[in-house]
Amino acid sequence: MVLKKGSSFLFFGANTQIGGYVQIKGELIEVMEMNKNIKREIQELSLLFEISQTFNKGWGLEKALPPVLKIMAEHMGLQYGTLAILNRETNNISIELAYALSSEERARGIYKIGEGITGKVVESGQPIAVANVFDDPKFLNKTKARKNTNKEPISFICVPIKIEERVLGTLSADRLIDQNVSLKDDLRLLSIIALIIAQSVNAHQKLHEEEELLRSENERLQVELKQIHQPENMIGNSKAMREVYNLIEKVAKNDTTVFISGASGVGKELVASAIHYHSLRANKPFIKVNCAALPESLAESELFGHEKGAFTGALQARKGRFELADGGTLFLDEVADLPASAQVKLLRVLQENEFERVGGEKSIKIDVRIITATNRDIANMLKEETFREDLYFRLNVFPIHVPSLKARKTDIMLLADSFIDKFNKKLNKNIKRITTAAIDMMMSYHWPGNVRELENVMERAILMASDNVIHSYNLPASLQTAEQSNTLFKGTLQSILDSVEKDIIVDALKSAKGIGHQASIVLGLSDRILGLRLKKYKLNPRDYR
Repeated sequence: MVLKKGSSFLFFGANTQIGGYVQIKGELIEVMEMNKNIKREIQELSLLFEISQTFNKGWGLEKALPPVLKIMAEHMGLQYGTLAILNRETNNISIELAYALSSEERARGIYKIGEGITGKVVESGQPIAVANVFDDPKFLNKTKARKNTNKEPISFICVPIKIEERVLGTLSADRLIDQNVSLKDDLRLLSIIALIIAQSVNAHQKLHEEEELLRSENERLQVELKQIHQPENMIGNSKAMREVYNLIEKVAKNDTTVFISGASGVGKELVASAIHYHSLRANKPFIKVNCAALPESLAESELFGHEKGAFTGALQARKGRFELADGGTLFLDEVADLPASAQVKLLRVLQENEFERVGGEKSIKIDVRIITATNRDIANMLKEETFREDLYFRLNVFPIHVPSLKARKTDIMLLADSFIDKFNKKLNKNIKRITTAAIDMMMSYHWPGNVRELENVMERAILMASDNVIHSYNLPASLQTAEQSNTLFKGTLQSILDSVEKDIIVDALKSAKGIGHQASIVLGLSDRILGLRLKKYKLNPRDYR
């Protein structure tokens, strides 16, 4: 029997049950239908609670959303679920995460604004529900996932994810048509879920766009670096070193005399080597001479050779370095320390490309490219007349200045990593990283010994390290006590403990990629205690994302 409002069976009580119906505020509702609605609402509340709990764990979107999509599928009976995000630079809408779609299917899901249902939802900021995707031409099925092999109708719901009025992307789901659940109910539920995840999507969108910006900037720099060939034997991407690479590239293919200046330990010999091995003489000899190590009495003999009997002990004729380098390159390191007598003879070689051996009369013609280097103040030596001015002008045809390490600090960690690789193999070690405290000390130090000093420091630190990590206390005393390093502990035990605690917290934040809750789990601290420590040491987790 069907009861209607106003029938004689209605009572005047607020809530009255009549057979299989109940009267609530003058309306008759079937009890079975009411129970079904209550059950669905309880399920929806349970679903929303699980989703909120997942996002409250402090996970990023990439970690939190897959289990959320799975929960949605289980609760709502979904076949597929997708999150698409708008890239504001390209105006492309791409499927970022999905449930039950392969990576190939996700990759195909790219839309322009206004294209398909997804594009129209982003364009309008309004949700769209389609009763059967196979009857609606707006549904493009770009992923090719829905093949309708059983000819069963599939509903599709797509809602916008918004912050205020700005559309970030879409959340969509499709399911086999269920007579017990209306599209209106699914649309309402999906809209609530989109509201819950909006902040996480916003953070992910910003991070993704920043990564894209960095990637494009990196690609631009890579193109720029390729235009300036970096020699294989040299390390460094700083502006100062790129200028050096540019000069090497310009002069290498010519026979121009090169004069390399720079402090001790900066790598002048590497520059000379790069010039030779990128020149047309690369297959010819590359002879290196350290002029500072030549005794004055033997300097001429070493450079130009001698005849048999030219002096006591000259038992046979001997070729000098110039003859040995014939056809190739002669590198005179620390040329400013060359004795005055050898300077005169060197000037003649540069002018006439010939010389006589010590004790000989026959002129020897040679074809040698000259590269010289010094760490001395040549300008001052010219004033004091300890180095010939005419020789200097013959040598300084193409000057290259190699910057000190403190002038190219962005290269320090690149060099350190290369030395770690080198000494891991040489010393049979397995160093994997350098702590933040150690990096800070290395970046603050003034490196008077330049790259050579850094290499020695890294070798020592690798030998001292006991846990595959280089800590600040593995670095030598010169780094730990220098004023520039700002690493002196003054006075109290507490200051030392605070410094160590700060280092540990920074390492935890790095491991957790700036997610405070994850860092607190790693450290075994509550979120509140970690928050107090972060405030104490003025640390911002976002700096480590």
